[in-house]
Amino acid sequence: MISIEEAQTSILSGAAPLGLEEVPLLQGLNRVTPADHIAPWDIPLTDNSAMDGYAFSSARFSGRPLQVTGFLPAGGSRAIPLPPGEAIRIMTGAPIPPGCDTVVPFEDAAVHGDLISLSPGIKKGAHVRRRGEDIRCGDVVISAGSCLRPQELGMLAAMGTTVVTVYRKARVAILATGDELMEPGATPLPGRVVNSNSYTLAALVGEAGGEATMLGIAPDLPGETCAKIRAGLRAADMVLTTGGASVGDHDFVKAAIERLGGTITFWKVNVKPGKPLAFATLEGKPVFALPGNPAAAMVSFELFVRPYLLKAMGHQRIFRPKARAVMQEPVANDCGRPHLVRGIVARHNSGYVVSTTGNQSSGRLSSLTRGNALIHLAPESSYSAGDTVEVLLLDQRFEMGETVEHAAALSPRPRGIFAAVR
Repeated sequence: MISIEEAQTSILSGAAPLGLEEVPLLQGLNRVTPADHIAPWDIPLTDNSAMDGYAFSSARFSGRPLQVTGFLPAGGSRAIPLPPGEAIRIMTGAPIPPGCDTVVPFEDAAVHGDLISLSPGIKKGAHVRRRGEDIRCGDVVISAGSCLRPQELGMLAAMGTTVVTVYRKARVAILATGDELMEPGATPLPGRVVNSNSYTLAALVGEAGGEATMLGIAPDLPGETCAKIRAGLRAADMVLTTGGASVGDHDFVKAAIERLGGTITFWKVNVKPGKPLAFATLEGKPVFALPGNPAAAMVSFELFVRPYLLKAMGHQRIFRPKARAVMQEPVANDCGRPHLVRGIVARHNSGYVVSTTGNQSSGRLSSLTRGNALIHLAPESSYSAGDTVEVLLLDQRFEMGETVEHAAALSPRPRGIFAAVR
């Protein structure tokens, strides 16, 4: 049985970026670029007006009223220099005409027919966006290895890009195993369980930027399990199985991998939940045999599969962010393994507070739907309210200023969770 860190190191040591593909610009969202993007021209391309107003030459402005001659809209141009003592009506984004260097907004000019009076002390260059003040031709605007967010796509569009080269998405085949499983939509029966894990895992793959292929359910028959895994290898870059990786009489996944010629790198990780996890290589592709309990399967994905996926798709930041948070209730870990307790984290003042989501059975998917983090509890340890613990942040609400009140609304125990931090 190996540690979380040893398992992650072992898994990631074999992860290499997948191939490249060209996609239309908008399909590059949240994908990683393998190369630098260099500006082909200055942005903006010319000096232009930052306001609707009047353009004129500050050097030639004597303080007397200026004659307004002409109009220059955005998208227009003027090659003839503006004579001294004149101004031109100009719209935001229009190029500054020759002979002008300053713009005064409409509201700052007093209009008298075709004359305008300006207040003294106007600063030269006011309200003018200079050529290349955003980007200079030849600048490295987006570096290799960058994840393309909406702002990067906008910049690429400004540079004339319509097609972008990115690391391709990882294709992940997902297989659930077990005679007891039935697909969503079937009539519930005693002793049967709805296959929720495949959908949870497929959604997690999609959230990470990959593409999931559902292989359905393999009954507890070695031949069926082998056939499904083989189909997954043909269809995808990697295979995730859930269930059948423990030591029960009908746990055939590890045996199926070996029967197909695979090599199991490790089996069992020193963590709760998620101990019966196996990682293997089969036909040069990774196979993750995840536990069957819903919470254990999701925790295992977060710790081991997601980082592999992100690295394979060229990402440099492959782990969820961690933080220190103050416990809002006493909690204990009687187990000899690190326990990743599902928790509710919220911002509080300049830090975080955290509480558990209640019952931590690895069969309870609700312990994750109520929460947004994993609390790391050391083996055979106990914590009091006010103690500081490490938490793994599982969603993006922290980037949007999540409040204590919001987290309180998530909690199954509304009283006393957000007591004063000690």
